[in-house]
Amino acid sequence: MKKPKVILHSSISLDGSVLGFDVDMEKHYQIVGSYKADVHLIGSNTVKEGIKMFCPELPKEEKSDFSKPKRNKNLPLWVIPDTKGSLKGMHHVYRRFELCRDIVVFVSKKTPKHYLDYLTERDYDYHIVGENNVDYNKALNLLAKRYNAKTILTDTGRILNCILINKGLVDEISLLIHPVIVGKNQYTLLSEVCGNIKIELINIEKLSGGIIWVTYKVKNI
Repeated sequence: MKKPKVILHSSISLDGSVLGFDVDMEKHYQIVGSYKADVHLIGSNTVKEGIKMFCPELPKEEKSDFSKPKRNKNLPLWVIPDTKGSLKGMHHVYRRFELCRDIVVFVSKKTPKHYLDYLTERDYDYHIVGENNVDYNKALNLLAKRYNAKTILTDTGRILNCILINKGLVDEISLLIHPVIVGKNQYTLLSEVCGNIKIELINIEKLSGGIIWVTYKVKNI
């Protein structure tokens, strides 16, 4: 089965930071929606930060949180790698989001049983794909076979994005470059990429507010 197309999308400063400045969320998510991805792949740390930002006080679970939501099948699945179970007790916040079909979790053979029980009790799909950490080659193949995923968009931070690039799994990079320099407190998006990755410019577009949207094709060997 053909590997899904993987698009890395991120909002960054001029010096490549993903933190330390105000992201234009409206433009960011307009572009996310324009890709019409089957799956949004989001790292567990990004999920935590998102919850802190938009939901400072964690809401209590309700009866409806223990069942899969009945939503349009054309909505994207949100897939979260979480081998350590660090998001236990938080999934319902994202499951309630109406632009998400449901949450799928990637775990490993070392993931604590109590976390797997927690996911089972709430009817979350989870998949063991790796010994200690997620094997992303297996994970992408599973998403294609099990969920018919053809396009996967990563809307996440440095760790997961760099893992995917280093493994040669990213096909396209989409960057929303904001007119700001973060400087010494920067947390750069691609600082953990190993070696030179050849890319080819696909498109460049100037948006309002001095923001530039650039897309690149990754020349994976």
